[in-house]
Amino acid sequence: MSGNDNDQGKRHQSRMQRKKSVVDAAIERADRDQGLLLVLTGNGKGKSSSAFGMVARALGHGMKVGVAQFIKGRSDTGEEAFFRRQADVTWHVLGEGFTWETQNLARDTETAQRGWAVAREMLRDPSLGLVVLDELTYPIKYGWLDIRAVLDDLAARPPMQHVVITGRAAPDALCAAADTVTGLDDFKHAFRAGIRAQPGVDL
Repeated sequence: MSGNDNDQGKRHQSRMQRKKSVVDAAIERADRDQGLLLVLTGNGKGKSSSAFGMVARALGHGMKVGVAQFIKGRSDTGEEAFFRRQADVTWHVLGEGFTWETQNLARDTETAQRGWAVAREMLRDPSLGLVVLDELTYPIKYGWLDIRAVLDDLAARPPMQHVVITGRAAPDALCAAADTVTGLDDFKHAFRAGIRAQPGVDL
């Protein structure tokens, strides 16, 4: 090994030692367990996909999971087809499509409030270790659901129940209440090039 390679190896080792000390200290500071509220928002693709990845992870740990989809009115997605076959998953499709499809404010509001009654029951069920509220941000944004009532129900859930909320334009109050907020950016999307939603990737 040349002297330059040796110096580079030592610098790398020194950097990794410093990084390890920082990571170890952060792990040591994290000394409690609690149910988490996670918000996945932004204009990018992958919010629901990330949430369903957590469903798989929770099932792997032997947890029971509840899923409520607030906007999607279809029942032919790959994730639903797969997870409905899992004994420990309760799955509800509560929407009728996006508001530009229904074009009926009163009907959309009634559908959202009926859906929230279903979600509230899941948030009161201590047997559910994870609850996914898919695309919940839309009925809040459009005023179909009261944000204060939603936050109150989230706060009153069982102490170790985790909740994942997805959707664009998550309101500030929801982000403030969350333990983890992730924003997904949209840099490029096949749909804008005229490519239909593809099974296994988009559906």
